[in-house]
Amino acid sequence: MKINKFNLFRWIAIFLLVSSLVLMVIQLTRFSRLRAGFSPGTRIAGIAVGGLDQQQAAERITQAFNIPIELVYGDQQMQVKPSQLGFELDITAMIAVADQQRVTLPFWSSFWGYLWNRSLNASDTPLQANIDENRIRNFLMDEIASRYDQVPSSSIPIPGTINFQVGSPGLILDIEKSLPIVERALQSATERSALLVIGEVSPPRPSLDNLEVLLKQIIDRSKFDGLTEMFILDLKKREELNFAYERGVSYDPGISFTAASTIKIPIMTSVFRRLGEPTPQMAADLMIKMVERSENPPADTLMEVFLDPNIGPMFITQDMREIGLQNTFLAGHFYLGAPLLQRYSTPANQRFDYTTDPDVYNQTTTADMGMLLDDIYQCAQTGGGTFAAVFGEDISQSECQLIITYLTQNKIAVLLQAGLPDGTNFGHKHGWITEGDGLIHTILDAGIVFSPNGDYVVVIAMYQPTQLIFDVANLLSAQLSTAIYNYFNIS
Repeated sequence: MKINKFNLFRWIAIFLLVSSLVLMVIQLTRFSRLRAGFSPGTRIAGIAVGGLDQQQAAERITQAFNIPIELVYGDQQMQVKPSQLGFELDITAMIAVADQQRVTLPFWSSFWGYLWNRSLNASDTPLQANIDENRIRNFLMDEIASRYDQVPSSSIPIPGTINFQVGSPGLILDIEKSLPIVERALQSATERSALLVIGEVSPPRPSLDNLEVLLKQIIDRSKFDGLTEMFILDLKKREELNFAYERGVSYDPGISFTAASTIKIPIMTSVFRRLGEPTPQMAADLMIKMVERSENPPADTLMEVFLDPNIGPMFITQDMREIGLQNTFLAGHFYLGAPLLQRYSTPANQRFDYTTDPDVYNQTTTADMGMLLDDIYQCAQTGGGTFAAVFGEDISQSECQLIITYLTQNKIAVLLQAGLPDGTNFGHKHGWITEGDGLIHTILDAGIVFSPNGDYVVVIAMYQPTQLIFDVANLLSAQLSTAIYNYFNIS
């Protein structure tokens, strides 16, 4: 009986041993087959390839990255093959890296972990691909931007008004900012959509030619039947408009006008050229009276004290000639009976096609006065410009800023200033005189407008040989000023 029990136990043990060996062989065979492919959980370029051999893994990765990406421009979508954008997978390199990670795992320790149902150390191989950025850039430019970009429409004058109709904005593809977004879509196995960056382009202002047409229409609708000459300079874009117009007829600009009190801008320039810093209180007080109150005696005193007691006006004329203003001069003092120091012939007062019978004592043109204001502005902004080139250190940036400050104190609420919104910073000098016949024939206003969307110089000169009615000229000046302001600040 004992012998039989021993035989039974022996056969059971042999059976268990054989079973264990068979099971071991089965598991070893399964593990070997599993090890021949990539381990469960293995990812290449974000694609799960666990259990696949090299060829199967390569096919799955290639298929995933050959799916077209979607380029989104606003509400437009375009499917694009990666090859069109110069995208090429380096599949061989990625498979080699992943396989190297596979074979470097110790066989028996990995098998032992497999037997105990412990997951193998799965690897994650990053994407390796070649991207031709220039091809992406060219595709975006030639196939997307050229097709979907929208050119903004210009703002245009509204006939019969002093306003402008705002144009529609445009759309433009920002290629450089879109490049990395497209590249990310090409390199992702799941996020295959690229939302392109689009910029909005504001509608451009009308051209100065459009502005000229509008201004002439305003003049035609007004009751003013004399000559109007205007000079406008965009101080940012450096574009200018200069025209002379009378009852439907255009003349070459550059007509000579009596400067009247606008000549006080050259007077300030010449006096500051010869003053030291800080400005003497006497000079400051005289300039306030000369500009803000438009008094003439302070102008004479400034010239007599700080230029020359007798020929101060000639210093001013010479300064204007030095900075290239050939049509601007002052030939005598303001006081009644002042001697005429010299007769000046200028290109403007030698014209035969039109004359305003300008005063022999002081003359200018709209362009001369506009360019002088431009010189003052450039000097005040940067300390450079014509003043720095011609006057050197004789007139400083702070002195030019002070000139503008004095001009902004000239608050008359008529002419050009009447057409500007309340609170607009406007540095200017106006001028008109009652002539020997007791009537006004010429009015000028010249200044710098500091507006939200750009600073500009504006000069207007009006002449009527019979009589210039102030109320008519004032209303027209205000309407023209408003139209110009609207041009620079279309809303």
